[in-house]
Amino acid sequence: MNLTDRVVVITGGAGGIGAALGRRFAAEGAAAVVLADLAADAARATAEAIGPVATGVGLDVTDEAAVRALVEETERRHGRIDLFCANAGVATGGGIDAPDADWDRAWRVNVLGHLHSARAVLPGMLSRGQGHLLLTCSAAGLLTAVGDAPYTATKHAAVGLAEWLAITYRDAGIRVSALCPQGVDTPMLADGLTEGHLGARVIAASGTILSPDQVADAVIAGLAEERFLILPHPEVADYARRRAEDPDGWQAGLRKLVRKLRAADR
Repeated sequence: MNLTDRVVVITGGAGGIGAALGRRFAAEGAAAVVLADLAADAARATAEAIGPVATGVGLDVTDEAAVRALVEETERRHGRIDLFCANAGVATGGGIDAPDADWDRAWRVNVLGHLHSARAVLPGMLSRGQGHLLLTCSAAGLLTAVGDAPYTATKHAAVGLAEWLAITYRDAGIRVSALCPQGVDTPMLADGLTEGHLGARVIAASGTILSPDQVADAVIAGLAEERFLILPHPEVADYARRRAEDPDGWQAGLRKLVRKLRAADR
């Protein structure tokens, strides 16, 4: 996909990866960039900083009617949606004992948010025979998020949904990409490190922490090549290969890292 003159919607667009995507898409010549976020004021402020092609709106991605209304309004104003980036996501930092409310919210945001987006935007894309869906799934969807069971389970589900969409709609002209970064310098990671969450510490110890702008660079390259897996951290492909080839060894390595981090706390 070439971003010139494209109409783009980004959920979770107020900050972090979503805001970086918005800035980069505008710089690439997008005709319109709609930043949708639960934090409506922050989305509007980000859009104002980007410039006149950007619009910020409030959106709860767990509300399917609201997602559908956003798609309909965008299509009414701009005629179409060329690229929909389902980027909103939440972490919990909990294990299997996390409250049911945390499990439910992780499911509704990290999985159903993608589903609601696809249901709303696909009819228009299919009628034109073209369009691109970008689902932010995280490297946790290919590997695991140590210390966060709800995040791990729902991100694996998100990758599965993205793959199903890619297989089902590719021949109808719809491209689907799963964005799977590892450590990114966003409030989600920073807050986890501040609070001492094990998962955040494992991420920080596992490789390079990229900036959101570096992730946006990888997205531009991945969209241009119409790749399904967009991996801002190339090493994630090696990790996934090792995990598939030797799951016992892969798990043993992670357990060793966890023991090392916990020993450092003593």
